[in-house]
Amino acid sequence: MIRFHRVCFHRASLSPLCHLSPPSASPKLSTLRCARVRQFMTSRSASRLSCLAPVSPGGGEDGGGSSSNVSASISATATEDDELALGTGYRLPPPEIRDIVDAPPVPALSFSPHRDKILFLKRRALPPLADLARPEEKLAGVRIDGYCNTRSRMSFYTGLGIHQLLPDGTLSPEKEITGIPDGGKINFVTWSNDGKHLAFSIRIDEDGNSSKPIVWVADVETGEARPLFKSQDIYLNTIFESFVWIGDSTLLVSTVPSSRGDPPKKPLVPPGPKTLSNEKSNVVQVRTFQDLLKDEYDADLFDYYATSQLVLASLDGTAKEVGPPAVYTSLDPSTDHKYLLVSSLHRPYSFIVTCGRFPKKVEVWTADGKFVRQLCDLPLAEDIPIASNSVRKGMRSINWRADKPSTLYWAETQDGGDAKVEVSPRDIVYMQSAEPLAGEEPEVLHKLDLRYGGISWCDDALALVYESWYKTRRTRTWVISPGSNDVSPRILFDRSSEDVYSDPGSTMLRRTAPGAYVIAKIKKENDESTYVLLNGRGATPQGNVPFLDLFDINTGNKERIWESDKEKYYETVVALMSDQKEGDLRMEELKILTSKESKTENTQYFLQLWPDRKVQQITNFPHPYPQLASLQKEMIRYQRKDGVQLTATLYLPPGYDPSKDGPLPCLFWSYPGEFKSKDAASQVRGSPNEFAGIGSTSALLWLARRFAILSGPTIPIIGEGDEEANDRYVEQLVASAEAAVDEVVRRGVAHPSKIAVGGHSYGAFMTANLLAHAPHLFSCGIARSGAYNRTLTPFGFQNEDRTLWEATNVYVEMSPFMSADKIKKPILLIHGEEDNNPGTLTMQSDRFFNALKGHGALCRLVILPHESHGYSARESIMHVLWETDRWLQKYCVPNTSDADSSPDQSKEISDSADRVATATGGGNPEFEDHSKLRRSLLW
Repeated sequence: MIRFHRVCFHRASLSPLCHLSPPSASPKLSTLRCARVRQFMTSRSASRLSCLAPVSPGGGEDGGGSSSNVSASISATATEDDELALGTGYRLPPPEIRDIVDAPPVPALSFSPHRDKILFLKRRALPPLADLARPEEKLAGVRIDGYCNTRSRMSFYTGLGIHQLLPDGTLSPEKEITGIPDGGKINFVTWSNDGKHLAFSIRIDEDGNSSKPIVWVADVETGEARPLFKSQDIYLNTIFESFVWIGDSTLLVSTVPSSRGDPPKKPLVPPGPKTLSNEKSNVVQVRTFQDLLKDEYDADLFDYYATSQLVLASLDGTAKEVGPPAVYTSLDPSTDHKYLLVSSLHRPYSFIVTCGRFPKKVEVWTADGKFVRQLCDLPLAEDIPIASNSVRKGMRSINWRADKPSTLYWAETQDGGDAKVEVSPRDIVYMQSAEPLAGEEPEVLHKLDLRYGGISWCDDALALVYESWYKTRRTRTWVISPGSNDVSPRILFDRSSEDVYSDPGSTMLRRTAPGAYVIAKIKKENDESTYVLLNGRGATPQGNVPFLDLFDINTGNKERIWESDKEKYYETVVALMSDQKEGDLRMEELKILTSKESKTENTQYFLQLWPDRKVQQITNFPHPYPQLASLQKEMIRYQRKDGVQLTATLYLPPGYDPSKDGPLPCLFWSYPGEFKSKDAASQVRGSPNEFAGIGSTSALLWLARRFAILSGPTIPIIGEGDEEANDRYVEQLVASAEAAVDEVVRRGVAHPSKIAVGGHSYGAFMTANLLAHAPHLFSCGIARSGAYNRTLTPFGFQNEDRTLWEATNVYVEMSPFMSADKIKKPILLIHGEEDNNPGTLTMQSDRFFNALKGHGALCRLVILPHESHGYSARESIMHVLWETDRWLQKYCVPNTSDADSSPDQSKEISDSADRVATATGGGNPEFEDHSKLRRSLLW
């Protein structure tokens, strides 16, 4: 008894590292320890203190330490680590990780329509959890901030600055956009077509809440900003559409209806039971969509927040309402700005699919808001088949031709939208003027046997039509002459989408005076041929070498006019910067924007000018994490036992020398992919010279903790011929992982017993499967936001379009939930409490954890309040990094995953500790520190 009390009261010694915080601001933790010496814990929290200081094996806040002294540090601080791991507060990772994540973000860039100015959009670092904690409505697949009448969780810019792009390629001093209220949150920034004005929305904080957004405009020449509307009571409704420019001085704005009252109130007594019926025996298969409408009250709320009143507003302040209030989802001016293509949703709504499948009406209006005609009124689409390439019936992909005034085009399926139906043609592309003459039928532009994928327009003599078919990975590009019925379409490219080595590149587009984008035609001096520019990734067995080809559209001949450096740098073509004149572009006047980076140098932007190929650097961003500037990066190749060539990127920490430092602990982080051929799966993707971009939850952060990182080792799941990829998922998954682990061990950079595996989403699914089926490869695993039981996604997942009943064995054998009894290595599960990604419900991690716990697995579950599929709040991200680092330092670096005593002996000691804890006040908050009692008995 005396010994137990002594351990309990010793908790107070941790107080200098801690402070009290509200329980609501904490991740939910569930932890189970197997019967193992030095790691006995109960699932009850050992401390009611919420510690925000980083707790690392190296000691206090600054105790990072290198891998060489981590084991000793863990041993010395095991008591504190176990104590704090059961706390309820948010943690901070070690400073070497935290400093990288907190580095100021680089601004986003936007070029003016005439390419003579660059807008710098300034960003903040990670948002606080309070932003995510705001009340939100989850309606029809949309998450809504009812107070602001916007999508919830919106990021924003904090400031705007304009630089003139001078003739010598340098930038003028920044001209700050002034007049924006302090703390204003900026969104939806767009240039006017003439480049003289900017339009954007602003929200400001009011009593701890963001206000409803208001439209502002800024004069680019003076930098002065002001509200668009004279009245401050006109608010933007951004649930679907915000605003669009019509011409140079008019905006069509989606506003909150001025006559709207308070939100509907949920009835205390429901009007009746909730009923879903299929008495017509329709076949309706849908994936596990989330945030669906639940009842008529939800439908009323959806109407309330999503309904907009459209307003035409001029820069001089005049404004008028156009059209009736409706749930407008898109507003698209015609190329000549004389017409509007307006889409809206209407009832009846659905309780089993999201709003993208609700009944949709598409209409043509004049630019001043007068109704012209209805193109279609599509019914509710609950029955779109789950097979890949299945689509909605009726008109779809309705757009304006970019090269012609007021001309529409669209596609219509001929197979009823069902990809399993064999028919020719499968899609037909139509074209028609905005206001056709009486009796004028739509013109058939092209017929396709694969699924329509879009059009790139040039002029009446040239357009490119794209089609593809996922099942075979076939993709085709057609050349058509839209203005000549007597010119037959011909195939330009016919290839496999998986074959990156044969990718010819994409046509580059130029901006027209009205603001549309068309294929850029290039003219060479004394040459009448028709050339276009093909911008390609340049995949090769040595890695990507991007290129720009001058391509003769008629003969297929090509000339490489630019190529990335191969030895040290990775360069890409970003945009065409030539003068936006009408007609063909002259080769000698060509100007392009390129990016340039290396393994250790972050991305900068350059201008390349013809004919002398003069290069002008226009940005000089600082290195975002100079502490890792000298990291080591190598693209490695190795072979799976079935002969498939695999690739991974191996990162090593700065200053690492294998001959002196020996093998490192290694983090293996990946995401499986599906292929139809071994040859395609064997191809190299990516470049060894790309800069190591490190995101806020990236595995590369552990370079700062002296880990080797095996990033993106290819995990191809191949199904050749009639075989489906997932028929041999586990076999191919394990074979790929074995090959990768063997390679890093062979190289001497990774310790064979100190390799951890991790992934997000489908990568988390991979992680759990590898711990179940290849436990000999990894010391522990980290699985974030995954799905582990495929019977909970019975109508398909990822690219699997067979149902659970059609491929029962596949669903069961792929599910790590069904192999929970095989998982013996430590696994950390992390999941956002509000995950809205189809298939990865938070329940997946809850149930998987319970299955693991029921078999005595060493596991831990962390549920992040307010977070969705990806994590965004600083508190959440820092805690995820702390959890991950703790897991790696505890179960990978020292690799204590094998018990120091036999299971029977460990169980006996554990049971003894539990009995004493119960006898001395177990369950009483005053005597909650069972873990310390257990350690005292063991010692």
